[in-house]
Amino acid sequence: MPATALTLSPEAFRAQDPASWPFTVRRCTPTIGAEVEGIDFRETLDEGTYLALRAALLTHKVLFFRKQAITPAQHVAVARRFGELEVHPMFTNHPELVVFGRDGEKRGRENLYHSDVSWREIPSMGSMLRCITCPEVGGDTIWINMAAAYEKLPEDVKARIANLKAVHDAMPAFGAALSDEKYEEMRAKYPPMVHPVVRTHPETGEKILFVNEAFTTHFANFVKEQSYRIGSDYRPAELDLLQYLYRQAAAPEYQVRLRWQPDTIALWDNRSTQHYAVQDYFPAVRHMNRATIIGERPV
Repeated sequence: MPATALTLSPEAFRAQDPASWPFTVRRCTPTIGAEVEGIDFRETLDEGTYLALRAALLTHKVLFFRKQAITPAQHVAVARRFGELEVHPMFTNHPELVVFGRDGEKRGRENLYHSDVSWREIPSMGSMLRCITCPEVGGDTIWINMAAAYEKLPEDVKARIANLKAVHDAMPAFGAALSDEKYEEMRAKYPPMVHPVVRTHPETGEKILFVNEAFTTHFANFVKEQSYRIGSDYRPAELDLLQYLYRQAAAPEYQVRLRWQPDTIALWDNRSTQHYAVQDYFPAVRHMNRATIIGERPV
C-alpha cells in the first residue's frame, strides 16, 4: 500500500468523534448512506480530513458528494489516498479509471446484487464512482449494508454459516462476452477463489455476510459442515441456503438508493456492502468513471 494511504485500526475507528469532523454528514437512512457537505475534491485536503472521511465511510458504508467537477487525474489522486488502485482485467479502457458508458445501443448488465471483484484473491476495499452524464430520471444505484444483513440473521442461520466458505468466480458474469481463447486465458489467470461466507471487517471488527449473486457460485465445504439425510439431499439443501443468503441483499431495510446528477460522487466500502445498478434508463445515455481501491484478503 502506498505511503499516502490512510487506514484506521478498530481502536482508532472507535475513538473517532464525528463532532470533530471538518465537514457535515447527513444520514440518508437509519442503516446506510450519508451525504457529505463541506468537501471540495478539487482542493488539497490534509491528512486529518482524509482520516475523518475514512471514519465516516466506515460508519455509513457509502458517502455521497454533490457538485464535484473534478478531472480524471484529480479523481485518481483522491482515490489513491485511500489505498493502492486496482487495474480491472475485464475493463481496459484506462489503467486506474474504469469508464462505464451506455450510449443507447446496448443495455447495461450490472442490475444484480454484487460486491465488486469478490472473485479476486484480494477483493477491493472500496470504490469511488463519479457521474459524468446521466438521464434526467433513471439509472439510480442501490447500496446494501451487509453487516446489518448479517446482524439480523436468525441465530440458527448464523450458526449454520459460521464455518462455511464460498467459491467466487468471475466467469459466469464476464465469460459470455469473451471469445473462447480469451475465456481460457482469463480462466487460467483468474481461477475461482474461496472466501469465508462471514468475513470480519479489518477496520471496524464487524461481521459481514460475504456472498453475492453475481460471483458466488457455491459453498466449498458444505458437505463437511452440514449434515444431510441421504446422498441426494445435500445439493438442494446447499442451493436453498445459498439462495436464502443471496436474498438478504434485497431487503429494503438494509438499502439506500442514490439518484445521480452530473458531478455526483459515491464512495463506498466494498467489504461491507453490495450494490445494484438499476437498468431502467435504456436508451438514455449514462457515463460514469470509477476508481477502485485494493483491499485485503477476507478473513
